[in-house]
This record gives sequence, structure tokens and C-alpha cells, in this order.
Amino acid sequence: MQHLLRRKITSIIIACSLLPFTGLSQLRSELNQPDHDYKPYHFGINLGFNKSHFSFTHHPSFMQQDSVLAIESINSTGLNLGWLVDIPLSDHFDVRTYPLDLTFSEKAFEYSLAYPDVPGGESKLTIKKVQSITMSLPVQIKFTSDRIDNMKVYTIAGVKFDYDLAANAGKNNGDELIKLNKFDYGIEGGIGFHLYFPYFVLTPELKVSWGLANLHSRNPLLKFSSNIDKINSRMISFSLTVE
Repeated sequence: MQHLLRRKITSIIIACSLLPFTGLSQLRSELNQPDHDYKPYHFGINLGFNKSHFSFTHHPSFMQQDSVLAIESINSTGLNLGWLVDIPLSDHFDVRTYPLDLTFSEKAFEYSLAYPDVPGGESKLTIKKVQSITMSLPVQIKFTSDRIDNMKVYTIAGVKFDYDLAANAGKNNGDELIKLNKFDYGIEGGIGFHLYFPYFVLTPELKVSWGLANLHSRNPLLKFSSNIDKINSRMISFSLTVE
């Protein structure tokens, strides 16, 4: 009798010990917005930060002069703001774009000069900044995993077309500037997570972009432009989207 009583007491203790874990398991398995992925389209507001720089090649004339000793591209940070439209194609594939996508960035070149124009504001190390306000139109294919409770993982790949509102290639002045063309195009890829909450979906995303067009409007008469041949844009960004 005592043996049976001890077994019952032991069973009750074990059941009480497992009760919190059972409740936690039920909480985790409760799906937020179970019908979200079956909607014909999704909208979202995107806000992010970027780090960008120029990838460039030296012009052959760089080796034939002695006024510019070295050229370096400097990384800089910026801000992204966009409006997302996502259209599911199947359970795992979506197509998406950003009808409104603005990128604010500032890139720079650092020149090591042998004979700086000190009265003109130059020094041994002279930095030339290039500010950009870019309107982009990306088109991406998204591959999404199965939903695991309230999370999904996805990857993206696509192309984009850029128009730089602040490009200065057409300006008549600014002879000491590096002039850039307004149009660019490139490819991009990234990874992200969908986190499902009761009233919204939060999506952190990491993305890398490679510009393919030569942005440089070269002027062979200017020392800051003549020593550079091609300039391509590069960017890595981290963003949060709320749907």
C-alpha cells in the first residue's frame, strides 16, 4: 500500500514538473497570422542602413605621372528607405519589388599627393567626397523555407536599375570633382527572416549589391579624374521591413 502511494506521489510530482514545459510548448506552437502567407500580395515599409564604396581601376596614365602617388576608396555609411510589394508565386517562390526605393549615401576617394595645392585646400592626403541620392527599381525572386512556428528563412536574388539624382556628370563647373553618370544597373543577393507577430510581420534582411555599369565620366585633363578608369558601385545593407 505504501509502495503504491509512493508511486502515485512520484507521478504527481513528475506531472507538476512537466506542466510548465507543456505550457511553453503550446505557446511556441501557437501560430500568429496563420493566413498571412496565403494573401495574394503583401506590402511593407523598409528602413535600413548601408555601407558603400566604389570599386575602381586605375587608368594606364596613372603609371606615367608623379603627382598622385596612391588612390584609395573609402567606405561610408548611409540610409535606405523603401516601400515593398511582394507577390507570392507558389508556396516557396515570390517575386518582389520596391516601387519607391531611396538610398542616401556618401562615397569618397582618398588621394596621396606628391605636390598638393595647399592654397587651394589640398594636403598630402586629400579626400574627394561623392554624395548620392539614388532612386532604385529592383526586381527580385525570393525563395522561402517552410514556416517553422512563427519564423521563416528566405534568400533573394535579382537585378536593379538605379538613377542618381545627385550625379554631377552634366555639370559645367566643379572641375576638381569626380564626375559620375546618373544611370547604373547591377545584381544583388541576400538572406532574411520573417518573424510573425500577432499584428505584423518583422523582416530583418542582409543584402549585397554589385553595380555593373561604369559610372565614371572621365576627364583626362583633371588629376582627380584622369588617373581613374572605371568606377563601379558596391553596397552592403541591413534593413528592417514591417508588413
